[in-house]
Amino acid sequence: MPLLRTQARGTMGHLLELTNIEKVYRSGDQQLYALQGVSLTVDEGEFVAIMGQSGSGKSTLMNILGALDRPSGGSYLLDGEAVSTMGDAKLSGLRNRKIGFVFQSFNLLSRLSALENVEVPLVYARVRPADRRARAKESLEKVGLGNRMDHRPTQLSGGHQQRVAIARALVTKPRLLLADEPTGALDTEMTQQILGLLKSLHAEGLTIVIVTHEPDVAAEARRVVLVRDGKIIADGPPEQVLSGRVGGNA
Repeated sequence: MPLLRTQARGTMGHLLELTNIEKVYRSGDQQLYALQGVSLTVDEGEFVAIMGQSGSGKSTLMNILGALDRPSGGSYLLDGEAVSTMGDAKLSGLRNRKIGFVFQSFNLLSRLSALENVEVPLVYARVRPADRRARAKESLEKVGLGNRMDHRPTQLSGGHQQRVAIARALVTKPRLLLADEPTGALDTEMTQQILGLLKSLHAEGLTIVIVTHEPDVAAEARRVVLVRDGKIIADGPPEQVLSGRVGGNA
């Protein structure tokens, strides 16, 4: 059985659809807008980089895409489901079934082996022990760590730890992989290795959204969404957005 769900590109509608999303934080009598009227669609099989500097709103947008935070206004559909109106239990189930997360800090459990770390999402999904062990092994082999399954995070390099984190994100066979600054803690060589892995996963049909502040990382995606002051100011091919030749929502 293939590890990733694949779908012929162009045969489906939007996997993600955000319409007029706002996120407002209140401090006393003041209202601080982290996102202002953001509308964005991502189709099945796309590889999109959301780029912006610190404070631009890109991390807030990522948290909403990942159903980790709720918008203050607007609507969000993930695979046709209305995320913005779900209760906590349904949101938790949605995240476990449809979204794989990769973070800058890896978020691995130091007391567990690589294999056990990858199994964790399947424990929450109540997958049988034998099945989850087999799926975790398959996932680690896919990211090139078939010979490191028994190693704990402290015995692995930063690049290998991020590969474990990617394997953990893939083990539930998600529709969407969300990566928040996945190369931020890595050196240049390891950064290129992780980006190469993400590109190979995309080539197999996985939908990937990566959040970054680095132009070199964003350039590896097929589409760049540039965020500034809580708004999307450009959306298009990397070579055009990064050179300033395109603006507005594509």
